[in-house]
Amino acid sequence: MDYYDVEKHSGALDSPLSPLEKRPTIIDDSGAVAGETFEYGNGYYARLQRLAGRFNIEQRGIERVPESERTDNGFRALLNVSTMWLSANLVVSSFAIGVLAKSLFYLGFVDAVLVVLFFNLLSILPVCFFSTFGPRFGLRQMVLSRFWFGWWGVKLICVFNVLACIGWSAVNSIVGAQLINAVNNDVPGFAGIIIIAVCTFIVCLFGYKVVHAYEFWSWIPTLIIFLIVLGEFAHSGAFVNLPMSVGTSELGGVLSFGATVFGFGTGWTSYAADYTVYQPATQSRRKVFLWTWLGLIIPLLFCEMLGVAIMTATDINNGDNIYQAGYDQSAVGGLLAAVLFPPLGNFGKFCLVILALSIVANNCPNIYSVALTVQVLGRWTQQVPRFVWTFVGTCVYIAIAIPGYSHFEEVLQNFMNFIGYWLAIYEGISLTEHFVFKRGFSGYVPGHYDQPSKLPPGIAAIAAFCCGVAGMVVGMSQVWWVGPIAQHAGAPPYGGDVGFELGFAFATVSYLGLRTVELRYFGR
Repeated sequence: MDYYDVEKHSGALDSPLSPLEKRPTIIDDSGAVAGETFEYGNGYYARLQRLAGRFNIEQRGIERVPESERTDNGFRALLNVSTMWLSANLVVSSFAIGVLAKSLFYLGFVDAVLVVLFFNLLSILPVCFFSTFGPRFGLRQMVLSRFWFGWWGVKLICVFNVLACIGWSAVNSIVGAQLINAVNNDVPGFAGIIIIAVCTFIVCLFGYKVVHAYEFWSWIPTLIIFLIVLGEFAHSGAFVNLPMSVGTSELGGVLSFGATVFGFGTGWTSYAADYTVYQPATQSRRKVFLWTWLGLIIPLLFCEMLGVAIMTATDINNGDNIYQAGYDQSAVGGLLAAVLFPPLGNFGKFCLVILALSIVANNCPNIYSVALTVQVLGRWTQQVPRFVWTFVGTCVYIAIAIPGYSHFEEVLQNFMNFIGYWLAIYEGISLTEHFVFKRGFSGYVPGHYDQPSKLPPGIAAIAAFCCGVAGMVVGMSQVWWVGPIAQHAGAPPYGGDVGFELGFAFATVSYLGLRTVELRYFGR
């Protein structure tokens, strides 16, 4: 295999580098970067990487992984990717999605469960599919997106992904802090947020292997606690089989709750390949798809359906019960406390703390991937080591979450619900490019990932993205905006949310035409 110096200046490996100087990088003819090259040189970058190497911190960022360094193989690799998503979704955040079926969308039990089932089955398909790209190309998800959005266009996608990573980490940390505060009012919100953030940072700091190692086991205590919750609730006899509604109000509730379920499940799409890049190219794509699917569908269905079921108890005695009182006082934490505290006492409080700490598993993909996403924003951001961006991202979401805990949690939550629509647009464009224009995996030249002149111009993708936004706007239903089409998809005032569907459709259809023109004009 031939190697060459992409910095194209003699003595690059021996001369000291200034902090702003490009780091020397040795890559082979497939664009893969050997791991030992991260420590070459005497600049700040190399010094930080050598320091990281002493502590076995992952040094690699968005550079392509050589086949010789893909050590995540065999059946353990499939278990790694499966348990990764199992742990990340077997959390109180997933439970909270199910609670919304009654509290926000006024659905009955059976219709809510059916929505959870079918919209989850649909939402996780892109995550499973893009997970198969990691072993095939050895590239991270946002780097792969250059093949669909171009060198410049992908930067817009990265901005949305950074907002999603930071925003959801802040929202999740607030939820975890509220649970801790529900157990012990003497623990202030900021302390709970810092506890969760520091634990998440330690795991993500060490990188791919430690993230997988943590997620491989962290689902076990959480599953035990959720089974205790299920058992105690079943024993209480508090379940109420709420009847299904009819008419336009039911239609609107189903569509809007379905959008919430879909947005949560498909939210991992923009990280998918990040957690399979160290698997060999010979890894079976079908097996990666299947094990990713199992790791996603089991916790999503279990947690969300459990949330749907327990929330029905708030209907007892027309709302005059401990479940509704707990929910009114502390939201999801109060609802779980109503299930656990009366029969279990202090052990129930211990269970709630464990569920609060499950947020760490939920936030790890956000904080590990945000560093990789920032590196795609520019050449200079790539010259800052991944673990430094992990630290910066952690500080930013702590700074957002602490004031958000008491001042603008609802505003933050609404904003996160809003930016979630971008994923449907992203999926429409990327899947169309892959299947229609690249005609499958054979249409990619992986070595071009870092060569702007050989990537798509991105004009068609960005224009189609804008069309997708137009579809999203006319179809979305939020507390501060209801699109004209959404108004007719359910009962007033909120109608029904079809923002994901229209965003996907508008982006896909427009991209088919725009990309055809772009290819004829630019030839790439």
